[in-house]
Amino acid sequence: MHTHDWQRRIELVDELMRAVSLETDPQALVRTYAKGASALFHTDQIVSVSRRDAEEPWYRITRSRRFAREINPWEQRAELPLITGGLLGEWLYDGRPRFVERFEADEMDPAHFHLKDMHAAFVLPQYDRGRAVNMTIMLWEDAGKVNREQLPNALWQGNLFGRTTHTLVLRKQLAGAYESLDREMRLVGAMQRALLPQELPEIPGVELAAEYITSQRAGGDLYDLFPMADGSWGLFIGDVSGHGTPAAVIMAITHALAHAHPGPPEPPDLLMTYLNERLSRHYTSRTPAFVTAFYGVFTPKANGRGPALRYSNAGHPPPRLVRDGRVITLDAARGLPLGVDDREKYSAASVALTPGDLLMLFTDGLSEAFNPASQLFGFARLDDALSGSGQSARGAIDAVLRSVGIWAQGRPPADDQTMLAMRVI
Repeated sequence: MHTHDWQRRIELVDELMRAVSLETDPQALVRTYAKGASALFHTDQIVSVSRRDAEEPWYRITRSRRFAREINPWEQRAELPLITGGLLGEWLYDGRPRFVERFEADEMDPAHFHLKDMHAAFVLPQYDRGRAVNMTIMLWEDAGKVNREQLPNALWQGNLFGRTTHTLVLRKQLAGAYESLDREMRLVGAMQRALLPQELPEIPGVELAAEYITSQRAGGDLYDLFPMADGSWGLFIGDVSGHGTPAAVIMAITHALAHAHPGPPEPPDLLMTYLNERLSRHYTSRTPAFVTAFYGVFTPKANGRGPALRYSNAGHPPPRLVRDGRVITLDAARGLPLGVDDREKYSAASVALTPGDLLMLFTDGLSEAFNPASQLFGFARLDDALSGSGQSARGAIDAVLRSVGIWAQGRPPADDQTMLAMRVI
């Protein structure tokens, strides 16, 4: 190609850049670039070498037109043996660009097969953090074939292409790592959900409903129900600080501790004290994690008295009691979150229940839901949704979710959202 035919060269470069921009795989990118570049820079042979992941003086020949088949240096590295010495090793570890007008590869050179019959070379180091990690060697049978005016451009274009390829490799590795992590998160999430009640129990005199929505694959919310010999039921809801796998692990530990409680899980203040002591002493003392929790023991009609709820609160958003369209906040018997101080002793409070009452336990992922303007949903909107929800346990949950959805306008939840509703019949 004549050097003055700049218009044709622009067309070739444009075609090459368009083709390169379509590639997402590093190996395919190299293949496409090599094909396009051959129309711009004539060479009789090209060899690439790399010292990445190798100690001096070792290196690998990663590409050569004389390879019997194409080898992917990122995925088939084991097929590229480490070698040492020879002209390629000398040029690579010298780390500088050079034009060699005349050389003769010795038959004992480890790269003789790739260099034989070649007598001129342009050495293009490709830098990573200032060090020549890779190198491309453009080879000719005779220096008279070389258009030396093109060599400076070949150097900077080769380095820009090398950075592009390296970025694509990192992108592919990152995608693989994310896919692997996502699989693990899905598994953790499935294990976590297996700890939740698979079906809500049938409790005489009440109607139950629950909803559990994680902001990530795995979350830190927990709800559970504990049957007792006298017909009472424990209602537990908890929220671990943070998100993702760490929160899911602490949630699983809390679940295990609650079920390992010696004897019946009552009264509620003693169960809270038990959980707090064990979490603080063995699991959260060296981490910033803590658990907010609410635990109530529902007692149906007994000894001529109506149903009642005795409860204790460890830093959790106070549940709501909806009675005749009026929302009552159960904000007594409050203590520190679980896992903060092993010396904390919890108290309990009681509330009498009447037919038609609706008890709503929830986590702060609902009250702290954001809209696109980064404004919180808040407790007032939650109470408004409950007051107009009617008396159904499922209807109350649906009303809150509908109100939060309208407020969020499609913005995904930033925190887990859990509700456990109980209506007294």
